[in-house]
Amino acid sequence: MTKKEKETTRHYRVSHQILSLTGINFQTKSIIGCVEITLIPSRDNLKHIRLNAKQLRIYSVCLNNAIDCQFQYFDPTLEVCQNRQQEERRDLDYFSENHLAGCNLVDPDLNGGEINIKIPTEAHNQNIIGEGKPLKVRVEFSLEDPKGGVQFVIPDGDGTMAERSAHMYSFGHENSARLWFPCVDTTSEPCTWKLEFTVDEGMTAVSCGELYDTVYTPDMRRKTFHYHVNTPTAAPNIALAVGPFQIYVDPNMNEMIHFCLPHLLPVLKNTVRYQYEVFEYFEIILGSQFPFNCYKQVFVDELYPWLCSYSSLSLINTNILHPTSVIDAQYETRKLLTEAVATQFFGAYVSTEKWSDRWIKRGIPKYLMGLWVRKTFGNNEYRDMIHQAMYEVTRYESKIGGIILDSSQVPASIVTIKGEASRNPEIETNAFCFPVKNIQTCSPEYLEIMDKKSHLVIRMLEHRLGQQQLLQVLNKLLALATNARQAKNDPKAWSNMVWNTNTFTKSIFSVTGKDTHVFMDQWVRMGGHAKFQLKFSFNRKRNTVELEINQDAADKYETGVRKYVGPVRVALQELDGQFFHNFQVEQVNSKHDITCHSKSRRNKKKKIPLVNNEEVDMDLSQMDDSPVLWIRLDPEMTLIRSLDIIQPDFQWQYQLRHERDVTAQTEAVYALEFYPSPTTRSALEDTIKNDQCFYKVRCRATECLTSVANSGQWDGPPAMMLIFKNMFGSFAVGHIIKQNDFSNLQNYFLQCAIPVAMGGLRNSHQICPADVLEFLLNLFKYNDNTKNSFSDNYYRAALVTALGKTVTPVISMVGQGPITSESLAEDTKKVLEEITRYLNMEKLLPCYRYTVTVACLKAIRKLQKTGHLPPNPEFFKDYSQYGQYQDVRLAALECLVDYVRHEGQFSDIIYLIDMVEQDKDPQIRHKLCRMIVDNPPFDPNKNHRNNKKDLVERLWSMINSRFWYDSRLRCDMVDLYYTLYGRRKPFCLGGVDLGLLTANQLMPGSHAPMPNWNNKSKFTIPKAEKKEIKKEPGGMPGSGSHHSMSGGHHTLPGSGHSSIPGGSMAPPPVQIKQEPGTIKIKQEKQEVLDDRQLNIMSSMDVPDFFMDAPPAAAGVSPPTTTHARDPPPPLHTSFMQSSPMLGHNYPPQSQSHHPGGLDEVRHLPLHPFHQQQHPPTQQPSSFPLHGSSSSLDQGSSAWDLGDSERRKRKKEKKKKKKHKRHKDERGELGSLDMRMAPGLVAAEEGSRPSSAGSGTSGSNPVSPAAGPGIEF
Repeated sequence: MTKKEKETTRHYRVSHQILSLTGINFQTKSIIGCVEITLIPSRDNLKHIRLNAKQLRIYSVCLNNAIDCQFQYFDPTLEVCQNRQQEERRDLDYFSENHLAGCNLVDPDLNGGEINIKIPTEAHNQNIIGEGKPLKVRVEFSLEDPKGGVQFVIPDGDGTMAERSAHMYSFGHENSARLWFPCVDTTSEPCTWKLEFTVDEGMTAVSCGELYDTVYTPDMRRKTFHYHVNTPTAAPNIALAVGPFQIYVDPNMNEMIHFCLPHLLPVLKNTVRYQYEVFEYFEIILGSQFPFNCYKQVFVDELYPWLCSYSSLSLINTNILHPTSVIDAQYETRKLLTEAVATQFFGAYVSTEKWSDRWIKRGIPKYLMGLWVRKTFGNNEYRDMIHQAMYEVTRYESKIGGIILDSSQVPASIVTIKGEASRNPEIETNAFCFPVKNIQTCSPEYLEIMDKKSHLVIRMLEHRLGQQQLLQVLNKLLALATNARQAKNDPKAWSNMVWNTNTFTKSIFSVTGKDTHVFMDQWVRMGGHAKFQLKFSFNRKRNTVELEINQDAADKYETGVRKYVGPVRVALQELDGQFFHNFQVEQVNSKHDITCHSKSRRNKKKKIPLVNNEEVDMDLSQMDDSPVLWIRLDPEMTLIRSLDIIQPDFQWQYQLRHERDVTAQTEAVYALEFYPSPTTRSALEDTIKNDQCFYKVRCRATECLTSVANSGQWDGPPAMMLIFKNMFGSFAVGHIIKQNDFSNLQNYFLQCAIPVAMGGLRNSHQICPADVLEFLLNLFKYNDNTKNSFSDNYYRAALVTALGKTVTPVISMVGQGPITSESLAEDTKKVLEEITRYLNMEKLLPCYRYTVTVACLKAIRKLQKTGHLPPNPEFFKDYSQYGQYQDVRLAALECLVDYVRHEGQFSDIIYLIDMVEQDKDPQIRHKLCRMIVDNPPFDPNKNHRNNKKDLVERLWSMINSRFWYDSRLRCDMVDLYYTLYGRRKPFCLGGVDLGLLTANQLMPGSHAPMPNWNNKSKFTIPKAEKKEIKKEPGGMPGSGSHHSMSGGHHTLPGSGHSSIPGGSMAPPPVQIKQEPGTIKIKQEKQEVLDDRQLNIMSSMDVPDFFMDAPPAAAGVSPPTTTHARDPPPPLHTSFMQSSPMLGHNYPPQSQSHHPGGLDEVRHLPLHPFHQQQHPPTQQPSSFPLHGSSSSLDQGSSAWDLGDSERRKRKKEKKKKKKHKRHKDERGELGSLDMRMAPGLVAAEEGSRPSSAGSGTSGSNPVSPAAGPGIEF
């Protein structure tokens, strides 16, 4: 064992732990307790014991209840970046490095912990410490006003805590047991437990294990609940809930007990009435009994996530409880409860060793839940769930990067593919803005998508092994764990209850005999997904289909895309049936020939057999000579892939009409959106009317039909109006619909979807047609749910959403006054009246989960956004206050975030940030942060009024030192910081921190590799087009091309001093004087305030076009060269203009210095359209400057030459290298998609030598390795 391995290995195992909480106080939100941990050392000379504990007050630590110990508390996550000098960089790369290091220091799997207990010499002298000898460590602690890990929910009102339904519970992101009691907080240390909780007489304490006794205190005012956990489990699987719960024992399965808050028992009984069937199903397919003697479900408020599974206990949010009359909540609620039961088998009972093995305990429960969905809801629902999960995974990976399920070790074998480059992007540096080596540093969105990808990988294993063999593997895992738990006080034997990727792979091999090492390397230890493009053509002479499968995306290193080598399956639907073909993909461009089984018979009528042996009649009039009706790739979804199938529109229409697979129908619906035609319209309408089609496909067809109708010329009544009237309208009067009857669930979902789709219809003027608006208003008017046995709250919410979608932007008139009720258009008044009526009705008769209120708030925001109502953030702030229902708060906050994006002020952003930091509800904090990430208040590094330094400092403070108690929220804020500022130094702090940029990093806004600026020998500057120097009266030649700049560190040639980026002090003024034929630059000597500036800039060359510059008001004439000595204005951040070329911000001409401090004048290259800003009489001139600082100071002859001599030398040099420069200019400028304006002027840094190697010429030749062209 190496020295490093010794330092990261625990030299003891946990065999038993006692947790006693004696003082749970709701008034003060405090807990007093103690723990006693029984350890078994693996060495005699044990010197230190490290435990995990956060936000706890530790009173004493003693060994065997006899020897007091000294201990140290060290938590580097309290403040991640502690180096003040380095912290000023404010970049995420530096933060991520420290964040990962700090989390690793307290990671118990790396022998870390916040509490370091030193074993005293006395313990060794008394022979207490010995290998294999049990050692008891007792820690007394208290917890006061916890910020995380424990949630106290105390409603306002009168009466006792029990009468007010006050309750508390433990929860956390991942491995958060340390937030409420000292422990070894890792899933790799299972042990037995004894739990004791003393609560008030009216409260009930629910925890893991079996309740074996309840003891009252002598005064009968308090009672203690005693639980035993005889099945070894780890500390993260221990939880507690205390409250005045009502108890419901399942009548069909007495081992299952449910707990809920008062007055919720009726909806609880309805929600869990079918859950006993889940236990029976899992016990049958797994061939094993439920691993625990009892199972408890506790429904609590404000829990996030909505399901938290622990050993024999699940905490669930009360929001999933629903009455029998609500339809929409049935599906998701049953899936959630099913996953809760599956997690008891794999997650709570069979656990994983490290966080990198987390994919096993997350993927297997979701896989089992999917099997139950297929049995209960049908194969269509199951396949659609898999298809949507794959779509979400591939979309996230394409946007952010490939997700690696197990990052603990690199893949052993990397399969290469013919025709690709030698680089392997899968094993290169981390592409994310956060480290993926520790779960405490990963983005919550990353972990959420990882769970879905884990499910897909387990399903891929099912296809390779077979369902029965995979279930046998799972059965073996359970059998080994059952044998292991029977050992008493033997932590080594309990290791079979903890699995990792390697042991899981070995178990698969021992049960099935199939080696899956290559599979694990390809899909578990490597990130990304396959991306295929399928093209085909029919060869009539040979009667073959020439197929081409391309993986060009992987060869071009697209984000999140990886190469795939292996078999793929192609389904070819021909006139004589559907045929499957298997091909081996071994090249980037793989070509295959398929011999058709049938010949074209376009004019002959014959029923065509489908994949399910059904024969149907088809209209083949659109077909060409090919007998192929449609083609599919990987129809069984055995790979994690995204597809781009290129085939004509009529084949997509055939696929939509006649393919019986819901995933194929969904893909056809998505594809037909780009083929607006009458035949597409007919195919979509037939799908909507086809009651044999899956209801989700029909609902998606309504959305697609809206897009098709808006794209092309539409004849007749508005789309879907006749369909809706025929299905739900009255037989006598068409515009009056029938009374609601939701007994047909497919028609119910369609009845909700069609109005929403119709709300998006637009005429040729991009306005909602009047008859559509009238139709929707009639739906409001004649909605009657009196005789319906189901609730219509989701239907009414859909109507409000549809009404909101009809709103289009208002046409503002010059001189128009404030918006009043009289100034509103007639249609807008009708829309607003209905929305207001429904919103007020909700206050009197609230519906289930306030769905109508949520829809009304979003519709009102749409009216504000389109100019029909004045923006009013206070309206949404009222609905976002704590005390409102969670869904209402989230809807109001979503509207506020959108308001901040378009009209908000800086104070509105601070309001949202304050709520993220201070709100009592953890779900609100997390989801609000994700809303801001998805809809940021401004684009990254852009000129915006709200992009201020104060916001940077606030966000940096939150991620650095505020959210140490909630790793999920801290990582949310890291995502927000990255969304607003990227991984580098924020723009508003003085520009990009160029000292951290690497040569192979991409330039923002482009896809070309960034040039190596540090290689001075290769940094050459192409010469711009020559212009005659025009002398203007009262000014200098070429003064119109001067621009002031800011940000970054620069030195003037020969000065030897640096400016302070973003500083508040005004720099000494810079004067540039020019006379005909001579250029002189003068600068007053300035003082260096920070020695780090010289160190940073000593080895870095900075291209000019990375620099910032202040904006100028429209119509300002170009400034003169001599700058005034006026004091700079106060520092502000809204000074950048975006450039569409480089992703950087280029300024127009400015009259003044940038307030952040500037020590030299730079002349920026302009996009061609910027040249139009110069007055006709002032064209930008070109002054080639020498690259040596000495030439500036000493007045070299190169500077004193006249215009004619200088032009002569330039002409001679141009003739010598004309062909080379012309070729290289085209290559360099074309690669960056940039054209430089002629006649650009800049002052070369004194430390940079001439790229041409000449000390006399002012023009530099172009080399192939040169950066973007700028002329000095």
